[in-house]
Amino acid sequence: MWAGLAQVALVLLALAVAYRPLGDYMARVFEREEHSAFERRLYRWVRVDPDSEQRWGTYALGVLGFSVMGVALLYLLQRLQGLLPFDYGRGAVPPGMAFNNAISFVTNTNWQSYVPENAMGHTVQMVGFTVQNFVSAAVGLAVAIALVRGFVRTRTDRLGNFWVDLVRGTIRVLLPLAAVFAVVLIATGVTMSLKSGVTVDGQTVAQAPTASQEAIKELGTNGGGVFNANSAHPFENPNAWSNLIEVFLILVIPVSLTRTFGTMVRERRQGYVLLGVMGALWAAMLALVWAAEASGARPLEGKELRFGIAGSALFANTTTATSTGAVNSLHDSYTGLGGGGVLLNMLFGEMTPGGVGTGLYSILVMAIIAMFLAGLMVGRTPEYLGKKLGRREVTAAAVSILAMPTVLLVGAGIAAVLPGTPAALNNDGPHGLSEVLYAYASASNNNGSAFAGITATSDWFQASLGVCMAVGRFVPIIAVLALAGSLAAQKKAPVTAGTLPTTGPLFAGLLGGAVVLVAALTFVPALALGPIAEAML
Repeated sequence: MWAGLAQVALVLLALAVAYRPLGDYMARVFEREEHSAFERRLYRWVRVDPDSEQRWGTYALGVLGFSVMGVALLYLLQRLQGLLPFDYGRGAVPPGMAFNNAISFVTNTNWQSYVPENAMGHTVQMVGFTVQNFVSAAVGLAVAIALVRGFVRTRTDRLGNFWVDLVRGTIRVLLPLAAVFAVVLIATGVTMSLKSGVTVDGQTVAQAPTASQEAIKELGTNGGGVFNANSAHPFENPNAWSNLIEVFLILVIPVSLTRTFGTMVRERRQGYVLLGVMGALWAAMLALVWAAEASGARPLEGKELRFGIAGSALFANTTTATSTGAVNSLHDSYTGLGGGGVLLNMLFGEMTPGGVGTGLYSILVMAIIAMFLAGLMVGRTPEYLGKKLGRREVTAAAVSILAMPTVLLVGAGIAAVLPGTPAALNNDGPHGLSEVLYAYASASNNNGSAFAGITATSDWFQASLGVCMAVGRFVPIIAVLALAGSLAAQKKAPVTAGTLPTTGPLFAGLLGGAVVLVAALTFVPALALGPIAEAML
């Protein structure tokens, strides 16, 4: 236990050291008006006016257009794999799988229904998937910044320029950090090779340019690995130090964005409150998963034991509390309560602390819902950060939080009654239902992890999970940008005696309660039939 607590303490210490400088740096990146010489050349090449700003609808069209083009190009790259260098004879990816993969990586989900070392050559991995690891994370970051501008600006219909925010998030934030930590990971033993594999005692061991992809996989809260075992593979995650570094990379940008938010709204206590709520829920779920796995209520068969219970629980809790989906242990082998804990992390809406950008804008949407509920209780128009929350704002917030549960429950419900589903599961009963729920929760929340007890290669799963990824990503983004546009058009409301303070424990409790309440009301019936029933057996 003490060794496990020391690991948690080291991660928290590293996050505390990075919190202020990284959070303030990201605020400067998105607040400064000047462009570098390289960026100006890039804008001229793609014919973008970097000094023009966009309305929320134009900003949203930029997000959607860029993402649709990304899906098309990534699909084409996979279908043409047999013509590309470093193919190693793996050939073209089947159409259904290529479609699912393209949507998966463009939506920052990184769900993998294939064995990477058997299906993908290095060119597709590096030119296709890794590029999307950068730009899909940068899209989430851009949308979060646009929402923050909605709170900061008054009497305007402009939210910034999507293309500028995308470029800055990629070049000034993600790329430098990924480059540094790729070298750090190599130093810990993560492999880096363009070979297809090496032969050891007559057995071929797959190789890949792992470290360069591992860094952005975790930093961008992506999760798709170059090996089927993901971060349980010793080439991706060789030892306890690499494990802690990867946990840190997963958390550092989502956590630091609360500082960015506080800096941009000129009241850092606002960011501290969001961080406190995120941290409290993350810590509570870590305690639940850790305790459940330490109980020994389920045989250890199939469990990853290299990192121990503490190291596995820390990684599993972190990867599902964000939109990462990387795994260093088999979630399918977790206890009923432990598996239910990592599933519940995703059902919270991945705002504890959530993904790069997605975590910040998701918890800000929930803050609006919490303030709306508080306004109903006291009988006055709710406000948040000086902006009144009327019908348009609350409607946009409601659409954002309802998109995920809608596609999740509809998709899982249909899959549960299809005659072919039992053959796709390794388990029956409550655990089999948990596998189905987990798959659709992972897709709808753009997480990408899996219980791995489900074979999701049928046309139904490829198509339905792809739809869940697209809806779970883009409907909330459109709603968030519409919300940002409505907020930016308002003037600041003055603080009065009736204004609920949003920098103290009362609001923190209200916000945390809203997160738990929305998830409980929506998902408890499904959880009762799956992981809760399994835990009681």
